[in-house]
Parts: sequence; structure tokens; C-alpha cells
Amino acid sequence: METNRTDKQVLFKGLNTMGLTLICMFAGPTLIYIALGDKENSLYYPILILGFLICGLAIFFGFKGIKTILDSMFKKK
Repeated sequence: METNRTDKQVLFKGLNTMGLTLICMFAGPTLIYIALGDKENSLYYPILILGFLICGLAIFFGFKGIKTILDSMFKKK
């Protein structure tokens, strides 16, 4: 009988992805807050767009990291 064992390399890859998610979760809203605080700045729209893109990346990396962690625990070799 084969037992499921956690693949540690895949688990660490998923945890690294979740770390990147954490950075994006703080950086995106911070950039949006900075952009909305100074609407007269010439970089208003680029900073705002960059903030929204980083927020989207946080969502993407969050799902990818959770999937990778679950694959490390439940996938059969």
C-alpha cells in the first residue's frame, strides 16, 4: 500500500509563492493609496495602474501558491 507523503521541494516552492503573495498584498494597496493621495502628480495614472496590476498579481499568486501547496500534500507520485 502506497502512502501519500508531502513532497518537501514542491511545498517550499508553494511557500515561496505565498511569500511573494504577501509582498504583493501590501505593495499594491500602498501604491493605490499613494496615487489617490496626490491626484495632481504627473505619475498619477501609471502608479494607479501599477497598483491595480500588483493587486491582481497578488490574487493570481495566492491561488497558484495554495494549489502548489495542496499538490505537494495530495498528489500521488
